[in-house]
Amino acid sequence: MSLDIKICGLKTDEAVAAALDGGASHIGFIFFAKSPRNVDPAEAGRLRQAARGRAKAVAVTVNADNTFLDQIVAAMNPDMLQLHGEESVARVEEIKARYGLPVIKAFALRERSDLDQIATYVGVADRMLFDAKPPKGSELPGGNGVSFEWQVLSGLDASIDYMLSGGLNAGNIGDALKASLPNGVDISSGVESAPGVKDVGLIGEFFRAVRAAKSADAA
Repeated sequence: MSLDIKICGLKTDEAVAAALDGGASHIGFIFFAKSPRNVDPAEAGRLRQAARGRAKAVAVTVNADNTFLDQIVAAMNPDMLQLHGEESVARVEEIKARYGLPVIKAFALRERSDLDQIATYVGVADRMLFDAKPPKGSELPGGNGVSFEWQVLSGLDASIDYMLSGGLNAGNIGDALKASLPNGVDISSGVESAPGVKDVGLIGEFFRAVRAAKSADAA
């Protein structure tokens, strides 16, 4: 089975090119003012043009209202929406109906019991994303560079389509894939030289590490 790879929090042409050239299946643009990865919808719309025919462009929001979502969708024309806040099942349904786009719903995990929250979203969200709970005091729901115990995902219903996120990097991606068997991975801070600053070298290193892990698994 192929592994989807999403490089998230992109802000520059160089980073977008590195993600696409590395083989990303998804590229993500973050619309959250408190994030160092925040980008203007119009700029995201320009940057995402390079992905057409190569990867899906994902608009990432946190508890965004319809006015802001209208602006993002109109300016960026994303292929998917990622909801990284406390959006309810009803809100996910409303957003899907309003925009006609598939939705990735993110969940913050620390322990196995945190998985209980996903049950009512099954069949509503098109895909789940499992991230680590943010450190105390952080204002960012993601991109904090922290991971969770991937083993909490063992025993998860195999029919649940999810991407693994939270503290991933070239050094630990092999272990993460062995422990959790996700359908996709999502990385942001793990390919940055500073918060919000994507490093082309680290992006390339991450793709090489993924390929090495997959080759080792197939051997």
